[in-house]
Amino acid sequence: MRFPWFKFTVAAMLAMNAWAASALSSVTGMRLASQPEKTRLVLELTATTAQKIFTLTNPARVVIDLPATSLVGKLPAGEGLVNNLRAAKRENGDLRIVLDVRSEVTPRVTWLAAENGAGPRLVIDLPASKSAASSTSIDNQKPAPAAETSPVAAPASVPVTLSAPQATKSAASQSHARDLIIAIDAGHGGEDPGASGHRGTKEKDVTLAIAQLLKERIDAEPGMRAVLTRDGDYFVPLGERVHRARQLQADMFVSIHADAVENAGPSGSSVYTLSSKRATSEAARYLADRENAADLIGGVSLEDKSNVLASVLLDLTQGASMSASMEAASHVLEQLDHIGNIHHQQVQQASFKVLTSPDIPSMLVETAFITNPAEEQRLADPLHQARIADAVLTGVRDYFYSNSPPGTRVAQLKLTRQARN
Repeated sequence: MRFPWFKFTVAAMLAMNAWAASALSSVTGMRLASQPEKTRLVLELTATTAQKIFTLTNPARVVIDLPATSLVGKLPAGEGLVNNLRAAKRENGDLRIVLDVRSEVTPRVTWLAAENGAGPRLVIDLPASKSAASSTSIDNQKPAPAAETSPVAAPASVPVTLSAPQATKSAASQSHARDLIIAIDAGHGGEDPGASGHRGTKEKDVTLAIAQLLKERIDAEPGMRAVLTRDGDYFVPLGERVHRARQLQADMFVSIHADAVENAGPSGSSVYTLSSKRATSEAARYLADRENAADLIGGVSLEDKSNVLASVLLDLTQGASMSASMEAASHVLEQLDHIGNIHHQQVQQASFKVLTSPDIPSMLVETAFITNPAEEQRLADPLHQARIADAVLTGVRDYFYSNSPPGTRVAQLKLTRQARN
């Protein structure tokens, strides 16, 4: 007996499977942004998919193959290292995107998980060559354009180059005293908006506004200079933030955030330093990787040190850094208590990635709960943002005048003030 319906059903199922396989995911949008050190392409997809990314030469191109993917959104215009973009469907159902680039590059790929109603995003960074980066003047550098408009009014940003700190033109600099370098990290950014309040205020916008205000205040403080890990609305990986601070030989690292919970009730500020457990695991990682690191702790390489000596050096450096972090964080928490509620009365310890530098005292400031409607309103207020910046500056300044590193202008200013008194 024959079953014609069975043959039809099988054919239909095969056709449906072929259709599904031909469109497992879709690229619904693309954004290209030029940053000081790289050009970033972001692909917005409906689902994650395997990707094959390779480069071609003569002329230089970057090729992106996405299996069983269709293109819905439009291609952006060329920018930065990318002259032009092309896309076409291949016979096997793959979507091929070709970037015509100005010079040979080595792409770096990152997936961002779906969140806040957005699908997964494939982020492809094209780093600028060292020669191109060094030839770019500070006036020509600009942050990536904001992906969305923000209700928070942020001051104009000042681009930062990752060069060694330069001495300021002052009498103190002539005597070879140096300025303290404070690295300010505006949490989240770009494709990572962070938390959002009920009114739509985004954490990434609040943190950048406060970071820029804090930079203005630190730069106006004698003997201090601030640098930003990001100066616009673009994404910087957590490890890269720490790396930038270490490149700049920062004396302190301050990361700005806005807390969030599902319940709208909690309120108040908190300050965190690195937990002992995370510090131990990071120490083990540094020791394991020391052969590949030229400058791990305070300018001293561990590459040629024995295991015992390397461990002792790292323990001493990390212990001093954690102690300094706790003291500095206490000063900041005390100042935040003057301008609003405090969620935790003591400095907290946690395993935040941005706090893991072994030789830079580091703290993470949760300015308020953006999920609390009243605090969200204050966080979006430029006047309250300025109060937060003032509080953090005062705390940092109090710490450094109590613990002035030798050879700094702050140490000289402290001695001058003591002589006058």
